Amino acid sequence: MRKLFGTDGVRGKANMHPMTAEMALRIGAAVGRYFRRENDTVHRVVIGKDTRLSGYMFENALTAGLTSTGMNVLLLGPVPTPAVGLMTRSMRADLGVMISASHNPAEDNGIKFFGPDGYKLSDEVELELEALIEAGVEPAQAQNIGRAKRIDDARFRYGERVKSSLPRDMRLDGLKVVIDCANGAAHRAAPEILWELGADVIPVGVSPDGLNINRGCGSTQPAAAAETVVAHGADVGICLDGDADRVVVIDETGTVADGDQLMALLASAWSADGRLSGGALVATVMSNLGLERFLNERGIGLERTGVGDRYVVERMRQGGFNLGGEQSGHIVMSDYATTGDGLMAGLHFLAEMVRRGQKASELARQFEPVPQLLKNVRFEAGQAPLEADQVQTAIAEAEKQLNGRGRLLIRKSGTEPLIRVMAESEDPVLLNRAVDDVVAAVEAATQ
Repeated sequence: MRKLFGTDGVRGKANMHPMTAEMALRIGAAVGRYFRRENDTVHRVVIGKDTRLSGYMFENALTAGLTSTGMNVLLLGPVPTPAVGLMTRSMRADLGVMISASHNPAEDNGIKFFGPDGYKLSDEVELELEALIEAGVEPAQAQNIGRAKRIDDARFRYGERVKSSLPRDMRLDGLKVVIDCANGAAHRAAPEILWELGADVIPVGVSPDGLNINRGCGSTQPAAAAETVVAHGADVGICLDGDADRVVVIDETGTVADGDQLMALLASAWSADGRLSGGALVATVMSNLGLERFLNERGIGLERTGVGDRYVVERMRQGGFNLGGEQSGHIVMSDYATTGDGLMAGLHFLAEMVRRGQKASELARQFEPVPQLLKNVRFEAGQAPLEADQVQTAIAEAEKQLNGRGRLLIRKSGTEPLIRVMAESEDPVLLNRAVDDVVAAVEAATQ
């Protein structure tokens, strides 16, 4: 079992374990030693970050740890997470690092890693890294210490890659687009790319101050963007999160569409065009039952994975699939990117609007979701509420009640000390009872 790494790298509150400068230094040294090729004298790692105040601290600490093992560090500055995956491959680096806590508040931060192929690390590699971090590593000889260098055109390189995922003649002329960048990593790249493609751009969340990332904006708090869409008579809104690897879309009426709706649209379009590899979409256990029914009606398969876009990507690579994602808005198009890319997914939604000549509201509601209820229960360090007998009994009883009439999903969050209790059913009474009974049992086990 991994102790340090969660669903998506290492994450926590800045200046508290494990997200301290000291730990970042140890992590940098360990990953530098792990990914250093002993038969090669040139070793590179690229580091990107979002706009959190603590990003400066972790950038410097990681750089110190990595250079101490002989790694040359290329600093990209604030860029979206998918840009790090892209730059790791294109610059032939041994490792990519993204400093971000994604959609979490500004006081949190995290460290995500990409291997030399541009893909996130496997559980097995993370276990090996944890052992190295705990044991410590020998630094390089003085003459072999690495160097650090700023890369000034990372945002430009990323923008060109994102635009190249659209047909060469695709333009967004005449579309009025609200883009909410969550005061995060894409606050410059996203408006620029949309403008270059011809859209009339109305930016929201593009004034980061180190403390306002994801605050009252972005994919997890889209109300401000929805109000802006309606107030400006915009055709559509695109809401990214702090590191721009997830997206939700807002139609012209201010209605929000999640990742499941976007995946339904893209999967059906790609299937009709004969370019949906493997004839299936890859999504997590959190995706709505309505999505599964929608796909099945069109002869499209659904492959489910554990929660986390890297598990989606792993299944895509294993099965030869080229489209996947999460209900939360991570959309992975492996023909163009190695991880979820919120801006790219948003652009492909806009492309469907242009190609079909339809409004956002006509495309953003592909299926009627089965009612879904999710509740979170916080627990303290050292507690294991899911192992309690009364919790197991409550889960078994809820599954029995839902059998044939819905489904139940209980999981421990990989990024926060939370137990997530989710159920789906078209029977509202049964839905609420199933979730509430399990939540009550979990809460009792944490007392």
